[in-house]
Amino acid sequence: MPFRFEHLHTLAALVDEGSFEGAAHRLRVSTSAVSQRVRAMERSAGTVLVRRTTPVGTTAAGDVVLRHARQVVMLDEDTARALRAEGREHGRVRVPLAVNADSLATWFTEALAAVPEEAGVTFEVHREDEQHTAELLRAGTVMGAVTSRPATVQGCSTEPLGALHYRAACSPDFARKHLQGGREQALVRAPMVNYDRSDELQDRFVRALTGREAEGPRHYVPASEDFARAIVFGLGWGVVPEQQCAEHVAAGRLVDLAPERPVRVRLHWQRWNVSSPALDAVSEAVLAVAAEHLHSTG
Repeated sequence: MPFRFEHLHTLAALVDEGSFEGAAHRLRVSTSAVSQRVRAMERSAGTVLVRRTTPVGTTAAGDVVLRHARQVVMLDEDTARALRAEGREHGRVRVPLAVNADSLATWFTEALAAVPEEAGVTFEVHREDEQHTAELLRAGTVMGAVTSRPATVQGCSTEPLGALHYRAACSPDFARKHLQGGREQALVRAPMVNYDRSDELQDRFVRALTGREAEGPRHYVPASEDFARAIVFGLGWGVVPEQQCAEHVAAGRLVDLAPERPVRVRLHWQRWNVSSPALDAVSEAVLAVAAEHLHSTG
């Protein structure tokens, strides 16, 4: 059975707010009305769509319906905005996006700022590892994502953005204390800085350089700029985006441990494959700014 618009709108609001009470407040209806709409959707779908957890989540079937709900809501907002008299209303289309922390810290915010004002867009940015941003796209949480996975999510389109280059680096004092003698082998046991527990760049670098697994103690600093600063201060060595470490290397505050071996992470832009002026404007800005800041993969 087809879903009613207010039911789809309710599902999107429920997931955004994380609770039935929050969705009710946002939609200006009662909590009971939100619950009734969800149950009606589940009857139509013939399966459970919503996990009654804190915060509220969706089941696998719910992810499918949520993606549909967000597309319907976005198209409705696009249409409503186009029908308004230009300059008389402040209606905007909300575009949720997923991006990895290093892109957000180095080039992606410039892409957001490059979206024309007349596109009438507001952003909700979800920060996630580049290997996992596609999962948010698949779940319907976001409309577009910067991802390292080239495989296209169903219902989406994919375009290559280029490669983000990283440099393995440490402070001069750290190099003197931990990397004397055979630097490559010493790196296996030297303290390292990781962004979080899903950050595999340091391990990839050690394996490529030495053929061994990293064995040293690990620090976790889950903020891109603070991650780079921790390495400058000598907390450990780590793999840092070129844009964040080039100035420090030039000034002697960091040592590039392998100038001839940058770590390359290929990035892709995935977005819903729907006709939306708002999403089109975002995509154009992302592709244009990425071309200026990322390395060619050709």
